[in-house]
Amino acid sequence: MKHVVDKMLDKHQKLVHSEGVKILSHTQREIDEWVQHTVTIEGCDAPFKFRRTKKYRSLQGHKVNMTYYPETETVAGFDFEVMKVVRIKRF
Repeated sequence: MKHVVDKMLDKHQKLVHSEGVKILSHTQREIDEWVQHTVTIEGCDAPFKFRRTKKYRSLQGHKVNMTYYPETETVAGFDFEVMKVVRIKRF
C-alpha cells in the first residue's frame, strides 16, 4: 500500500517532500480569519508558508516532515522565492 505522501508526489510533479528538517524560526500572524504561519528551516533561505484557521504551538527548534512546492511572490516589485506548504507534520 502506498503512503499518502507518495500518492501526492505521484499526482503532483512539482511537489517536494523533506523529512527531518529542523525549524529555525516560526512566526504566526492573523490575516482576516486565517493565521499565516511562516517557518524557516536549517540549510534553506526561502521562507515556508502555510495558513490555518488558528494558532498553534511554536515549531521552532523541532524537526518536521514537510510537503511543499516552490512559488514566486512579488513584493514591492521584487520577486521572491517562497515555499507553499501543503502538509507539515511534527515528530
